[in-house]
This record gives sequence, C-alpha cells and structure tokens, in this order.
Amino acid sequence: MAPRSRRKFSPQFKAEAVQLVIQSDRSIAEVAGELEINPGTLGNWVNKHRQDNPEPEPGLSPADHGRLAALEEQNRKLKMENEFLKKAAAFFAREQDDARNQP
Repeated sequence: MAPRSRRKFSPQFKAEAVQLVIQSDRSIAEVAGELEINPGTLGNWVNKHRQDNPEPEPGLSPADHGRLAALEEQNRKLKMENEFLKKAAAFFAREQDDARNQP
C-alpha cells in the first residue's frame, strides 16, 4: 500500500475553516468532518489563530467593580468566621476529650 501524500491547504482555506469554528457553535470535529480534514489539523489551525489573535478581555463596568468589591469583602469576612469556627471546634473537642479522660 502506497503512503498517502500530504494534502496542501491554501491560507484562504485555512482561514475560512477556522472562521467556521470560531463564528459558529459547531465543534472542531464537526467542521473538520464537513470539510473532510483531520480534526487535529483543524484544531491546530484554530489554536494558532487564537494565539495570534487573542480576544481582548472585556473591562469591568462601574457596577461590576462595586459588586466585585462587595464580594471580596464578604469573602474576607467568611474566611475569618471559618477560621474562628475551626478554632472553636478544636477547643470544644479538646474540652470533651479532657472530660472523658477524667476519672
């Protein structure tokens, strides 16, 4: 059996295949099957495109900043309460052990 020759794809074909994945809700495997190409190959093209063209991270709105600050404060308080409860549980566990060990 003769080895398969490698197919060559034009830059335009690659770009259009990548856009089919990025601009739709279809998976790489689905698009690759439709185009009759290896899913790994298309995945490599998509990954390269995403590395070369990172999407800008959306900034936080003033309302989001306020919610984030409130959540951070709530998280800080909950951590403090959790630490207190751990120490109290350990204290009462020691007290209970001491009471059991006394004759």
